[in-house]
Amino acid sequence: MSRHIVVLIAVVCLLLSSGRALSGCNLDDEDCRESRMHPDLPSVNGRMEYQSKIADEEASDYWLEQGKQFVREKLHTPANTKIAKNVIMFLGDGMGITTHSAARTLLGGEEQSLAFEKFPHTGLSRTYNVNKIVPDSASTATAYLCGIKANSGTIGVSGYVDRSDCLQTRNVSNYVSSIAKWALDAGKSAGVVTTTRITHASPAGVYAHVAERNWENDSEVKSDCGADSNVEDIAYQLIHGEVGSKLSVILGGGRREFVDTTLNANGKRSDGRNLIEEFINQSSRNAYVENLEELNNLNITNVDRLLGLFQDNHMLYHLETDEQSNQPTLAEMTRKSIEFLSRNEQGYFIFIEGGRIDHGHHDTYARLALDETLEFAKAIQLARELTEEADTLIVVTADHSHSFTYSGYANRGNDIFGPAPGKPSDGKPYMTLGYANGPSYDKFYDVEQHQRQDPTTIITGKPRDEFPVTIPLASETHGGDDVAVFASGPWAHLFTGVYDQNTIPHMMAYASCLADGQIACSK
Repeated sequence: MSRHIVVLIAVVCLLLSSGRALSGCNLDDEDCRESRMHPDLPSVNGRMEYQSKIADEEASDYWLEQGKQFVREKLHTPANTKIAKNVIMFLGDGMGITTHSAARTLLGGEEQSLAFEKFPHTGLSRTYNVNKIVPDSASTATAYLCGIKANSGTIGVSGYVDRSDCLQTRNVSNYVSSIAKWALDAGKSAGVVTTTRITHASPAGVYAHVAERNWENDSEVKSDCGADSNVEDIAYQLIHGEVGSKLSVILGGGRREFVDTTLNANGKRSDGRNLIEEFINQSSRNAYVENLEELNNLNITNVDRLLGLFQDNHMLYHLETDEQSNQPTLAEMTRKSIEFLSRNEQGYFIFIEGGRIDHGHHDTYARLALDETLEFAKAIQLARELTEEADTLIVVTADHSHSFTYSGYANRGNDIFGPAPGKPSDGKPYMTLGYANGPSYDKFYDVEQHQRQDPTTIITGKPRDEFPVTIPLASETHGGDDVAVFASGPWAHLFTGVYDQNTIPHMMAYASCLADGQIACSK
């Protein structure tokens, strides 16, 4: 028997033993399915070859040591059962697990970790609300700040209040207080920071009680409830409300909600008031700033309360700012807030939101959403560096996810915003990132021709590149999947497991000895 025949027989036997015939492979085999989806890529034993981004990744010893090191780190992470003097809650609005997973790749590779992903304790939060499977940012704010689940669109009120119910929103027996109030009642300071309007749904959960998240100014209230409803709008509650009037730091966007349209062309109010001036006039030690320069130049020793409104509407996306924008980053606002609140020897609670992650996703602007996620991570890293893990609990989570998808079999090192390898049956490429629904459907699908457009001819590298969607909607929707919770500091180990979202403030209260829940110091 010749040498060539022997080799041929050996190859045939190898193929048969692995469940593959010469003419194809068993499509019930996952390895085979992956290989057939990528006929243009080489494979080894049915799996795709890729250029390793890290030296020694091909060696088994690399992964064995990596796993052992993780176990060693866990074994040397004792539970911190000290009292949390300070609590910082970071909220990535719309930052589902898919979002921060994709953001890692943008950071520098799949093996990278965002700052909060290095926190020692993690869990999962169930985000449904009283009347919806998939929640909005108002009802979730009521859950993770006030400790109760409520109806969609409502803020700081119980489930007895339906959305836009003008009568029940005035019934104070339906009001529920946030952990910010619990902290104030304990003698601590409190603050709120966001990249959205400061009156938007998430930050409003710190201080407001309304049946409608859109009641950010009095004009919106009048439109829904009439001129004599006596319903207080969200901006008014921030300046004159029980909690809002006691917050030490208030930083974000949304100037328009505080000023009458006759006083400022961009104003939204119709009651003749300028709530910014009213804040300034409340005390000679109240300070108001409108840009980064004023924020940096502020001498906090002369100030008791700080209001900063840096845009008329939401703050600009980070990718769309420049030196002329004169707008602080989330990290810069975080630094100033911690410096300001740290003056209270009793400690503080602060809510800090990366709010424009959500807005990027709603418009299918994946680049903007992921960049905002990286900016959010920078602020968290800075907060951890500025504070002591021994006495400051930092909790990072999201209010809900999105219909954002991260799929395909892209090679390691591929551009996260680029196409996935292989082509669908229509012969056109598809993107690694996409959305189940949203406003960009018509850009990527030719309705008249009943065929997809080539997405690589539409996505050109601009910040506002829209990404493909499956279902046409005016705005991409939230997702109903659980969101991750990351914790570092005193009693961070409480945040492990799977729990309802309204549990989160109770765990923070326990760690910080705040009322309205079981508290660590009751022991």
